[in-house]
Amino acid sequence: MDTDVTETAMFSTPTTSATSRSGTDHGPRAIVVMGVAGSGKTTVAALLAGRLGASFAEGDDFHSPANVAKMAAGHPLDDDDRWPWLNGIRDWFAKELAEGRSAVVPCSALRRSYRDLLGTAGADTAGSVRFVHLTGSYELLHERIQGRAGHFMKPEMLDSQLAALEPLQDDEPGFVVDITSRPDQIVEEALRLLDRPASTSSTEHEDH
Repeated sequence: MDTDVTETAMFSTPTTSATSRSGTDHGPRAIVVMGVAGSGKTTVAALLAGRLGASFAEGDDFHSPANVAKMAAGHPLDDDDRWPWLNGIRDWFAKELAEGRSAVVPCSALRRSYRDLLGTAGADTAGSVRFVHLTGSYELLHERIQGRAGHFMKPEMLDSQLAALEPLQDDEPGFVVDITSRPDQIVEEALRLLDRPASTSSTEHEDH
């Protein structure tokens, strides 16, 4: 699976705000809250969007019905499945940035090539794309997935996601945040790091 709905909350409807803290201070930004299943991407992304006054969309909503059915059957997606999904997220980001709004989406963004594609959302606008990588121990991630009900990500697929994960590189505009803290604390840390220039925040790992 590529994004996750945590036990804390489920958000599925894109929301839009005309004003944005990040838009006011830095120009509009597209923020990808990334990581493997169980990292709490959806909860953190929704809280972060609320704090920034940014638009929010659930990354899962960009999947085709065929992708959802494949994952529900316990089969990992391949790149032929993922590229249309990623293009949909990129295009939504580009629309929000072009209209002067910051936007946040939870999306696994496991590979560098996927992040490079998402990063093109700001190419024709004054906006920029940043990545917030949520990380935690295997035990914590597995425990969280096992505790979720009604979600199509299967616990055994965590291993395939971890095997596919390509961590943020030094030249990518993003940073790493540990997930052992409460969601509100994770968001506070992300806000602090987002306020720093992209060139100094890349792959910085902050422990709590």
